[in-house]
Amino acid sequence: MRLLRGMHNPGLIAACQHLSTNKSSPNTACVATIGNFDGVHLGHQAILEQVVTEAKTQDLRSVVIIFEPQPLEYFKADEAPVRLMRFREKYQAISEYGIDFVFCLKFDAHLSQLSAEEFIQQVLVDHLSIKHLVIGDDFRFGGDRSGDYALLKEAGKRFGFSVESTQTVECEESPLRVSSTLIRELLAKSNFSAAENALGRPYSFMGKVIHGQKLGRQLGFPTANVALKRTKVPFSGVYVVSLYLNGEDNTPYQGVANVGVKPTVGNYLPSLEVHLFGFDRDIYGRNVRVVFHQKVRDEQRFNGIDALKEQIDKDVKQAKEYFKKLAS
Repeated sequence: MRLLRGMHNPGLIAACQHLSTNKSSPNTACVATIGNFDGVHLGHQAILEQVVTEAKTQDLRSVVIIFEPQPLEYFKADEAPVRLMRFREKYQAISEYGIDFVFCLKFDAHLSQLSAEEFIQQVLVDHLSIKHLVIGDDFRFGGDRSGDYALLKEAGKRFGFSVESTQTVECEESPLRVSSTLIRELLAKSNFSAAENALGRPYSFMGKVIHGQKLGRQLGFPTANVALKRTKVPFSGVYVVSLYLNGEDNTPYQGVANVGVKPTVGNYLPSLEVHLFGFDRDIYGRNVRVVFHQKVRDEQRFNGIDALKEQIDKDVKQAKEYFKKLAS
């Protein structure tokens, strides 16, 4: 899968020709979908699978069109919902479904002012030569928000492309529609099991282990400080977790983690610190994935280091008890 950024990427057509399965007659047309794909949940996965299936049927390239920043982050940054995943995590998740290209458009003043008709003409038709478009059941687009399934169907008749709307995907244990909003709500309630069902995989953070203040080591609980590169996180508190090292054989290392702003030591950006049980390897600079299982408690401020150390000891015991029950 290749990442292409911007409307004027000179490598777009050449790359499309290179990936055409019919080498004697390169085809630069495509089957595409558009959206935020935050979380790449079961609903998104159904769309991606349909795009790939249709692209193979028509011998065309498959394209996922996304925006950076996401539209609501551009219009109302303070009110925009917290992201379930960073761009890199989203790109990696999409790559698992056999997509040829992720086409990332910068959502700026120009793009935000394009009407739905202008977006169809300039992006889908002129730039991508679209032949088939797969959209979610709630898809809307265009600066005037007039773009929907009906408008796309009508445009398709004029420009020679077809449009398909996917069926709503519901949660396994309830009739609730799978959506990024629902998953945020589940995570905020620490309902990690239901979130996993909606995502099709456990919820996790990915990042690189960096040097911290070494406070955990001084307390007798050394931690791996994971760089989140986020300004907001979907939840905060202390959690039972498993950590996976990138490039190793999917071995989970059990632990307890603090997500938040570390109020006791005066840090104000989201942080992730993971204490692993019986682990003494040097993993600075390693990329890791941290999977969340259960909430232990909320973040809280303590009257001194001794009180903090006592509470961490309780947190560790509770996390170990969780894994003990899981194994029994």
